[in-house]
Amino acid sequence: MQINGRPLELSDVAALRAAQLSGATTARRIVDAYLDRIAAFDASGPTLNAMVTVNPAAREQAELADRKLAAGEPVGPLHGIPVVVKDCLDTADLPTSFGSEIFADYRPSADASVVRKLRAAGAIVIGKTTLPDWATSWFSYSSRSGTTRNPFDLDRDPGGSSSGTGAAVAAGFATVGLGTDCGGSVRLPASFCNLVGVRSTPGIISRAGCNPLVGVQDTIGPMTRTVEDAVRLFTVMAGFDPADQLTYAYSVARAPVSYLDSLRPDALVGQRVGVLRSAFGSNDNEHARPVNEVTEDALKQLVAAGAELVDIEIDDLRGWTERTSMYTIKSKYDIDTWLAGLTGAPAKSVDEIIRSKRYHKKLDLLEALAAGPDDPFSDLSYHRAYSAREDFMKLLVNLMESEHVRALVYPTCQVVPPTRKDTDSGLWNTLNFPTNTVIASQSWLPSITVPAGLTGSGLPVGLEILARPYDEPTMFAVAHGFEQVASHRHLPLNTPVSA
Repeated sequence: MQINGRPLELSDVAALRAAQLSGATTARRIVDAYLDRIAAFDASGPTLNAMVTVNPAAREQAELADRKLAAGEPVGPLHGIPVVVKDCLDTADLPTSFGSEIFADYRPSADASVVRKLRAAGAIVIGKTTLPDWATSWFSYSSRSGTTRNPFDLDRDPGGSSSGTGAAVAAGFATVGLGTDCGGSVRLPASFCNLVGVRSTPGIISRAGCNPLVGVQDTIGPMTRTVEDAVRLFTVMAGFDPADQLTYAYSVARAPVSYLDSLRPDALVGQRVGVLRSAFGSNDNEHARPVNEVTEDALKQLVAAGAELVDIEIDDLRGWTERTSMYTIKSKYDIDTWLAGLTGAPAKSVDEIIRSKRYHKKLDLLEALAAGPDDPFSDLSYHRAYSAREDFMKLLVNLMESEHVRALVYPTCQVVPPTRKDTDSGLWNTLNFPTNTVIASQSWLPSITVPAGLTGSGLPVGLEILARPYDEPTMFAVAHGFEQVASHRHLPLNTPVSA
């Protein structure tokens, strides 16, 4: 299917919306084309296994959108745009499993706030995507769905925990997608699947209707093929929500009506950007060397976009990320509190889940957090980590101020997407995997990953851009400026463009 002379799989939100408004295509035709791709590539062909549930009413919802347009009714900014949603975000019309076989048939009574906002803007939820149980892994192991394959290399993992959304959007199963990000669960799979992925300052986007991992740092974010599409979704989702007290942050941020205003192609001209050298892996590491090579080329492209680069080091960066980690301290309490308040939940605690043995046995973090304190507030380790988080944020922001840089950049992950053999063998596990996404997560700063290029063997590498608290406009501006001179969008060879 072509949209204004471009394949559907490479078309963005603006093009699809314009084509519908002009009568060149319809929402029904767009949905049909995406459903055909899901049928061809998810359960057959390369068998990506990115989708948990395909919406049986997607065609009917598309036809309704077409009727509204034909009747001259107002259409939203995402009119007729198919979106895939991570299966830990509540959908009243579809099951929400949280990646757990225990919850395979669980049906929430209402949509998550972000899903409700996307639908109000005209989007069509075409299906739900895979994730590891309770979003507790960098990899795609799930008791509900098994494992998901990376469309760029079927022997490699797509990253987690928003594994299915990463693989689905990269393969062209929908125009855009939603993931959740506590330690990097949007940005890591976006990096491994050649996508844009966004983590906001916590509280800019409501988390109501989503299971927690570490409540104070949980976020929800878009996963897209372009920065502009990410900003379009972000603008729709951002805002105060009485169902999520953390969204007071949206008022503090004095957020713009539309983040699209930050997208200027010359945003990097004359701007200083810090290169966080401490976040690079060693060139002696065969898994890190290709990432460094691609990242160095991306830095040259930043300069070509007009940026002035400043090398920056942080002593003991790994120590900072270890001291600010709260997953094994706080997650059990947050998940237990949430499960206890869930109407009709088939399990009411992490301990119950562990005792049932109905979870994927490769989820070392789930087992580790199950051993955490029932009451973290009476545990000194929680208060030490919380205090260290504040110090880490101050360190990063003061560093940016003293060096007069708009943002920091570094590889999203220090190594290439891991093979299934390496994750199965235990070479990589959740607690030793060298992802740099935890830098922003554990300092509660906003960041975005953008495609930086492909390695010599065709594996995607992401460049992460970190900004000051509540400064999402700068984050988007730097990312968009880079994208204008260095667009690294590729459709995976395993899921080619349809005729």
